[in-house]
Amino acid sequence: MTINGWIQIAAFCAVIILLVKPLGGYMTRVFTGERTFLSPLLGPVERVLYRLAGTSEREDQHWTGYAAAMLSFNIAGFLLLYAMQRFQGALPFNPAAMGAVPPELAFNTAVSFMTNTNWQNYGGESTMSYLVQMAGLTVQNFVSAATGIAIGMALIRGFARASGKSIGNFWVDLTRTTLYVLLPLCIVLTLAYVWLGVPQTVGSYIAATTVEGAQQTIAVGPVASQLAIKMLGTNGGGFFNANSAHPFENPNAISNFIQMVSIFALGAALTNVFGRMVGNQRQGWAIFATMGILFVAGVAITYWAEAAGNPLVHALGIDGGNMEGKEARFGIVLSSLFAVITTAASCGAVNAMHGSFTALGGMIPLINMELGEVIVGGVGAGFYGILMFVVIAIFVAGLMVGRTPEYLGKKIEAKEIKMAVLAILCLPLAMLGFTAIAVLLPSAVASVGTPGPHGFSEILYAYTSGAANNGSAFGGLTGNTPWYNLTIGLAMLMGRFLVIIPALAIAGSLVTKKTVPASAGTFPTDSPLFVGLLAGVILIVGGLTFFPALAVGPIVEHLAMIVGQTF
Repeated sequence: MTINGWIQIAAFCAVIILLVKPLGGYMTRVFTGERTFLSPLLGPVERVLYRLAGTSEREDQHWTGYAAAMLSFNIAGFLLLYAMQRFQGALPFNPAAMGAVPPELAFNTAVSFMTNTNWQNYGGESTMSYLVQMAGLTVQNFVSAATGIAIGMALIRGFARASGKSIGNFWVDLTRTTLYVLLPLCIVLTLAYVWLGVPQTVGSYIAATTVEGAQQTIAVGPVASQLAIKMLGTNGGGFFNANSAHPFENPNAISNFIQMVSIFALGAALTNVFGRMVGNQRQGWAIFATMGILFVAGVAITYWAEAAGNPLVHALGIDGGNMEGKEARFGIVLSSLFAVITTAASCGAVNAMHGSFTALGGMIPLINMELGEVIVGGVGAGFYGILMFVVIAIFVAGLMVGRTPEYLGKKIEAKEIKMAVLAILCLPLAMLGFTAIAVLLPSAVASVGTPGPHGFSEILYAYTSGAANNGSAFGGLTGNTPWYNLTIGLAMLMGRFLVIIPALAIAGSLVTKKTVPASAGTFPTDSPLFVGLLAGVILIVGGLTFFPALAVGPIVEHLAMIVGQTF
C-alpha cells in the first residue's frame, strides 16, 4: 500500500461527501413537487405523460395500489425485452445481422435488466443488436433504476407522513426520477464520455488490418449513452463483454473516476433526501456514516490483500502486489477501489477480474453483496435495504432499554419486524439455497472452471450476485447453460421483489401511525451509538448467515495459499 493509493481513495470519498447535500436537496425538491431549474422545460412533458397514463400528481396510492402498479410495469418491461431478443433477427438497427437470442438466455437477460441486476451470460458486442442495446437494455437501465428510487421514496414517506393512508404515486415517482434526475445527468455524462473517447454511433463495426496483416473486426456502437446510465443507475451491464475493463468503455483514469463517482452519487444522496423529508438531516447523516464505515473497512481490507499479493509469487523472486486480472492503466488501488464500490452498490460493472483477486481481496466484494448491498447499494434499493436493518436495530435497541421500539416517532411493532425479517432472509435463501443445489449437480459443477474452494466461490458468487441484484461475476464459471440461466434468473426475481413487497408493506403500515413525541427514554437514532449499533447488526446478521459458506470458500483458499497450495 502507498500514500498515493490512499490519497486516491480519500479523493473519491471526499467527492462523494461533497455531492450528498446538493444532490439530496435537488432530489428532495423533485419528489416533493417543488419547482426546479428544469421545471420550465420538463414540466409540460411531465404533465403530458400523466395524462397519457391516466393519472395525476395529486393522486396518491395505498401501498397495495403502489405495489400493483410497480409489478404491472415491470412485468410489461420483461415481456417487451424478451420479445425484442427473440425477434432480434427481424428487427432493424442490426448491422452485424445477429440472430434471435436463445429462449433461456433471453429469459435470464430480460429478468436481469428488469431487476436492475444486469447479469450478462453473453458478450454484448457479439449477441445483441443496436436496437436491443438501445431500446431494450438501455431503456430498462433507466426504468429499473427509477423503480428502485421510487420504492425508496415510498418508504421514506412511510416514516415522514403521519396518520395517512397513501405513500405516493408510483407513476409520478417513476416519471420524476427519469425526467428530472436520470436523463439530465446521463446527457451530461454521455457528452463527457464521448469527449474522453467512448464511441457513440449506430454505424457498422469497423474492419481493420493489424500490423501482422491479419483482419480484425472492431466492435463499436451506442456505447457512451449506455455507459452513462449503467453507472448512474447502478445497473452495470456493459456494451462490451469486458465491461469497464474495455478501453472503449473506460479509456483512462479520468473516465474511471467519473464512473466510480457515478455509481455512488445518487445512492449516497438518498440518505440526505431521507433526512430532509423526516425533518432531521442528522438522521440521514447517521445512515450515511454507517455506510461509510463499512465501505472504508472493505476498501482497506481489499487494498491491503491485493497490495500484499501472493507469497507463492514472491517466492519466485517477483515483487509487488497482485496485478493478475487487472488493467495496467488502473493498477492495484483503482482496481481494488472499483471492485468494492461496484459490489457495495448493486452495480456490477467491473474494471478487473474479481476471480483473479487474492482470496481475501475477492471475499470483500462477496461479503458486500451478501450483506444485501446496503453499503450505499443500488439507487433506491440500497436505501430501502438498509432501512430494513434499521428496523431490526431499533428492535434490538428497544429490547435493551425495555420499551416499545420507536424510530422517528413511529412505533415499530410486530408487523414491521416480520416484514423486515422476511426481506432480509429472502436473500440468503436464494444465495445459499441455489448454491447448495448447484454444488450437488454434476451438470452444474461441470461449468466451474477451477477446482477446490475457488470453484465453490465461483458458484456462490454467481448466485450471490444474482440475488443481490449486482450482476458482477467472479469469472471462470460458464453461466450460459439452461440450469444457470434459469436459476440465476429466479434468484434475481427473489432478490428484487421479495424485498420490495415487504418494504412497501412497512411503508403502508408506518404511514397510518401517529408520531409520538420523543421522551427521556427515546433511543437517539442520530448519534454515534446508533451508527455503531446499526453497523454491528448488519455485520452480525451477515456473519452468522454466511460465515460457514465463506469458511469453505475464500477463507480456506487463503489458508491454503499460506501453506503453498494453489487451485
